[in-house]
Amino acid sequence: MKKTLIGPQLRQLRRAYNQTQAEMARQLGVSASYINLLENNQRSLSVKVLMELTDAYGVDWRKLVNDNETLLLSELRATVRDPIFAGAPPDLQELRAALDHAPRLVDQFLQLHQNHRSLLDTLHHAGDPKSGAGVLAASPESVIHDFFRKNKNHFAALEKAAEDARARLEGGQDDLYATLKSQLLRDHDISVAVVSIDAMTDTLRIFDADQRRVQLSEALDPINRTFQLAHVLGLVSCTYLIDDLIAADGSLSNIAHARCRVELANYFAAALLMPYAPFLALAEKTHYDLDRLAATFTTSFEMVCQRLTTLQRKGAQGVPFFFLRIDRAGNVTKRFNATPFTLAEQGGSCPVWNIHTAFATPGVIVPQLVELPDSGQFFTISRTTDRPVISRYHHDRRLVVALGCERAQLQRVGYARRFHMAENAEIAEIGINCHICTRQACAQRAHEPLHRKLPIDANRRGSTRYES
Repeated sequence: MKKTLIGPQLRQLRRAYNQTQAEMARQLGVSASYINLLENNQRSLSVKVLMELTDAYGVDWRKLVNDNETLLLSELRATVRDPIFAGAPPDLQELRAALDHAPRLVDQFLQLHQNHRSLLDTLHHAGDPKSGAGVLAASPESVIHDFFRKNKNHFAALEKAAEDARARLEGGQDDLYATLKSQLLRDHDISVAVVSIDAMTDTLRIFDADQRRVQLSEALDPINRTFQLAHVLGLVSCTYLIDDLIAADGSLSNIAHARCRVELANYFAAALLMPYAPFLALAEKTHYDLDRLAATFTTSFEMVCQRLTTLQRKGAQGVPFFFLRIDRAGNVTKRFNATPFTLAEQGGSCPVWNIHTAFATPGVIVPQLVELPDSGQFFTISRTTDRPVISRYHHDRRLVVALGCERAQLQRVGYARRFHMAENAEIAEIGINCHICTRQACAQRAHEPLHRKLPIDANRRGSTRYES
C-alpha cells in the first residue's frame, strides 16, 4: 500500500479539539511520539489508525487522505458499516482480501450501495422542480435554495455593491434608518412613510415603484424598518446586477424569478447592514457571539445567523455554517447552506434534534452535538425568533432558528466550549426523517423506513411499535 501522509490535516484536527499530542495518542491507542511523527510526515498513516480517527473524531476519512488504494479500503469499510447490513461487519483482513482477489466485485458492490443512497435521495426529492410533478415536487423556494447553494451562498458582486452603498451613507450606525431614508429620496426620488396597522392590514412593507413611495407598517420594529429600507435600496440600485445573476442560472423557472429577486435584495440588505470585513473580524474576535454581533450592528438574532452563512470570501472565510428556520409544525420556512452537509440540505424533521424543543425555552440559545447515521457529527445551536404580531387576535408568530457547523470547527465557536473541553460529550443520534432513517431502537420513530423492513417479534415489544 502506498504511503499516506496527513501531517497538516492531523495537526489541524488535534487543535480543533484543543488536545495535546499525548491526549490524541491516548484516544487513538498509540504513542505520543507516533502522533508527532505523523504530524511531521515522517510516518505514513495506517488503515487501522485512519479508522480510529474516523471513529474517535467523527471526521470524513476522505478529507484526511488522498491515496486511491487507502481510500477504496476506507470506503469499503464505511459501506459495510451502513445500518442496512445486519450482523457484524467484515474485519480489515477480509476487506483487504476482497480488494486483492475480487476487485471488480468490490466495485460493483460499492456501485450498488451508491445506487441505494441515490434511491433514498430520490425518495426525498421526488419530482421535477421545473414541471412540478411528483409527490414531493420541489417548490420555488427549494429551487432558490439550490441556486444559492451552487453559489456557496456568497455573491461577491453584491458584496461590492453593498460596500459601495455603505460608503456613501452619512452618519453612524445608530443613524442608519434616517440616512437610508434620505438616500432613497436624494438618489432615487423615493419617499418613505410609516403607516398605521389599520391602513396596512396584514402587509408589512409596500414599495410602489410608479409612485416612488415606500410604506412601512408600524408593526415593524426599528431594526426591521431599517432592513426593509436597505432591501428597497438593493432593488432599485442593483436591478441590473440582480437580473444578471438570475439570468446566468438557467435552472430557475419563471415562477422562481420573483422570489429569487427578493432573496438577492435581502442578501444586499444584510451585506449593507453588516459589512463583510468588520462583521467577520468581530465574529472571530468574540468566537461568534451572536448577541454581541446583533448589538454591534443593530440587527436581529436571525439576521446575524443568516449573515454568518455568507462569509465565504476567498482568503477571508468564516466558519462554514448552515441555517434553518422552522415553525411549530416542523416546516422548514427558510434554509441557507454554506456547507456540503446532508443535514443542511434535507434536515429539520427529526424530533431528536433540539431545534424543536427550543420552543419550550423562548430566547435561550440551546447547543447540541448531533450525529447522522452516515455523515459525521455537527454542532448546532437553536433559539426562538419572533415575527411581527399585529394584534391580540393574531396567533403567536414565534419560530426557531438553528445554526450548525462541522464538529471540527468547535474551537472557533464559543457556544461549543463545554463540548470540545469534555472528553465524553453527549451526542444526539438524529436522522433526516423517519421515512429514510436507518436507525434502530429509536424511541422517536414515527414511520417505518420506506427502504428497509425492521425486525418484528410477536414475543417482544421494542421501543416503538415498528420493531422489536
